[in-house]
Amino acid sequence: MGEYFAGWLPSGWDFLGYTLAAFVQAFLLVNVIALGAFVFIWAERKVSGRIQDRLGPTRTGGAFGWLQSLADGIKLLSKEDLMPKDADPILFRIAPYVSFAASFAAFMALPFASGWVALPLNIGLFFLVAVLGLEVFGVILAGYSSGSKWSLFGAMRQAAQVVSYEVPLGICVVVPLMICGTMDLVAIGDQQRGWFTNWLIFHDPFIFVVFWVYFTCAVASVNRAPFDLAEAESELVAGFLTEYSGMRWSLFFMAEYGSMILVSILAAILFFGGWNGPIPVFSSMMDAYPNYFGNCWWFSTFANMAGVLNILIKASVGVIAMMWIRWTFPRLRVDQVITMCLKYCVPIAAVCLLGVMFWTALGVPFLNDLVPAHDRSLVREGWMDEGDRRADRRIEMIEQKVAASQEGGVE
Repeated sequence: MGEYFAGWLPSGWDFLGYTLAAFVQAFLLVNVIALGAFVFIWAERKVSGRIQDRLGPTRTGGAFGWLQSLADGIKLLSKEDLMPKDADPILFRIAPYVSFAASFAAFMALPFASGWVALPLNIGLFFLVAVLGLEVFGVILAGYSSGSKWSLFGAMRQAAQVVSYEVPLGICVVVPLMICGTMDLVAIGDQQRGWFTNWLIFHDPFIFVVFWVYFTCAVASVNRAPFDLAEAESELVAGFLTEYSGMRWSLFFMAEYGSMILVSILAAILFFGGWNGPIPVFSSMMDAYPNYFGNCWWFSTFANMAGVLNILIKASVGVIAMMWIRWTFPRLRVDQVITMCLKYCVPIAAVCLLGVMFWTALGVPFLNDLVPAHDRSLVREGWMDEGDRRADRRIEMIEQKVAASQEGGVE
């Protein structure tokens, strides 16, 4: 997009085009999070109402109460912004923005279709997992700066929980990386192109188990029930959020729903084909008529829009599953949460990692038709060659600098 805007500007004003593209992409991503929170807050009320044999929102906005989220947002914005007298004013004010910024930054490297990503990164998976872990800084800042022991206890509980579950979560995301041979999320999604049997969830029995471990860890990392220790109502009031109100409280809420959408989209890319539908309609037409559909910009744009719809549907299923679990299962105690992580999730994920490794190394037949093993080895050789080329370029640059300095000394 930056190149597109820069192409319309005179020479020397390229930076203005890239700046405009950055603002457009940031605006779109903020609206994805805000609109997602708007829809899923309403959906959670309806889902919880049905599970508890209630109706949920019915009046605000008409038949389904679809404007209830907007009414709640207006109410939050009109509330008084309170701060305890013992609180650290600077840390207390910036903590919600730190949490939201971490969730927002992760969306920058998240592709919604083939090539439709705000920031293309060949280490996108590593970047996304690393940025997800930064959200805990906002939680700790909020608990520490509130000047309340309840907030501090809630922050410490959630920090311990999130850091613990990062270990099995990291092992789970390594499995698709190992199969596809790349950390580029666009490449991982493109390798699952074709029929639904090409989705990584059908690669072997071990990765099927890995997905459920990933889902369990994702629910814990976004602080959803039954892992919502920090918000235990009877003993900690509302966890690290106890002293927040109004707009700052809503930023924490948006960060939580943004993280739910994020981990669900990541699950769709890593295990369920990403933006590829169960039936390869568009890709088959491109393969059958490459000279027409393959080079047609409007057809590829339409295919990508269908891909965005595919990935949003898959992510919505993941978010609604988290809602169903929240309103169905009882909350776990702190020892049960840690036991679930250390005694079950970590060993199961590690065993499945070894299982997938041996399954792939032994060449056991599987349903899907991903890039063959020898091609994956070529990809790795390409990385090595690229690394060698970069090293040669560095050596050449150093030699040129040394030669230039010697010539300057002689003169």
